[in-house]
Amino acid sequence: MRNELAIKVESLGKRYRIGAQQEPYGTLRDTLARTATAPFRAMRSTLRRGNGGAAKQSTEIWALKDVSFEVKRGETVGVIGRNGAGKSTLLKTLSRITEPTTGYADINGRVGSLLEVGTGFHPELTGRENIYLNGAILGMRRAEIMRKFDEIVSFAEVEKFIDTPIKYYSSGMYLRLAFSVAAHLEPEILLVDEVLAVGDMAFQRKCMGKMEDVAAEGRTVLFVSHNLGAVKELCRTSVVLKDGVVGFHGPVVDGVAYYSRDAQTNEADATGANRGTRWTNVRVNGTDAALSSAISGAEPFTVEARLEVPKGFVEAHFKCRVDDTAGNTLIYHVTQDRELAGPGLRAGVHHLRVEFPPLWLVPGIYTLFFKLTGRMEEGDERRYTSERVMLNVTGKLNGQGRAIISPPLKWTLAHAAAQTDEQ
Repeated sequence: MRNELAIKVESLGKRYRIGAQQEPYGTLRDTLARTATAPFRAMRSTLRRGNGGAAKQSTEIWALKDVSFEVKRGETVGVIGRNGAGKSTLLKTLSRITEPTTGYADINGRVGSLLEVGTGFHPELTGRENIYLNGAILGMRRAEIMRKFDEIVSFAEVEKFIDTPIKYYSSGMYLRLAFSVAAHLEPEILLVDEVLAVGDMAFQRKCMGKMEDVAAEGRTVLFVSHNLGAVKELCRTSVVLKDGVVGFHGPVVDGVAYYSRDAQTNEADATGANRGTRWTNVRVNGTDAALSSAISGAEPFTVEARLEVPKGFVEAHFKCRVDDTAGNTLIYHVTQDRELAGPGLRAGVHHLRVEFPPLWLVPGIYTLFFKLTGRMEEGDERRYTSERVMLNVTGKLNGQGRAIISPPLKWTLAHAAAQTDEQ
């Protein structure tokens, strides 16, 4: 029976030493000389330590620590996290580029990877030669590579330069050819790291379309990207890494919500937080959202929050913002204190309630938060930001494309009777 798991990662860890002195490469004579003088060097080192001399120490950093998860065949998984969370290290370990310090990863299938621009390419070889070289590395036979060759070159749009050494290619040409090779040579498992971070918009759309085709064919995809919209569009499952540890593993909608909420935890103004003014208990339709709140894009909804103000404001403004996963602001509404409760904002506990009409947003993940900006009696300007609430907008997507809003449109079609010329 064929193994249904494409990838199994068990207690995977990767440790790096920073500041450790690397052993130089030497000749046989150097090696013999070091061996002969080793006792004397050890004695000198002992004397230095006895005299208070400090030996150079290295710092250990765990890029990955106790990472465990499974990926089924045909599953598309988005790997997300902040810079330095361990995403690239994970893909390099799965690609066998680097050895794990602890644990293991079982890979069942032929792996194709695009981790960096031109990874695995030889600069002195031509584009044509590198296609065959990469195909051989992936375990492809020459006949298979020849069958896909024209399609690879056409997708990469490098027909004129296919027989030119790739050291003369621009970074964009490098990327197009590298992605095209990785995606077209039919690997059973495709690992992609930030391919959408380089290249123009047209090429990014081509990449997304190709990865969607790969996923539709039943192959396994691990996709690393900071573009949460692209992750949600392509993937069904997510792995969220936080400081080298798996913080969440599950449906992509909840994974994006978890990551966005965690990324905004420290967004509130530190000075304001220390002074006691703060937003708490942000609720959607009267319910606390552990990860995300499901709302219908076609129905109104309410958001409530509690605002604690130890010291009053002479003047205050309330702001509400709704963003998409790419960071684009879709709604930005500002109101002054006099529109709510008269001039100024007195000290105490305030309860804020905002009623939203139907937003008609395209189904997806969005974030909503409040902000208070105000002026104290001393003239100081202060601002305080609430936690972000994840809005999981549900509903039917009318039409095609990547629209932002999808309102219900009333269509009519009237048949005009043919007119006769009476003249």
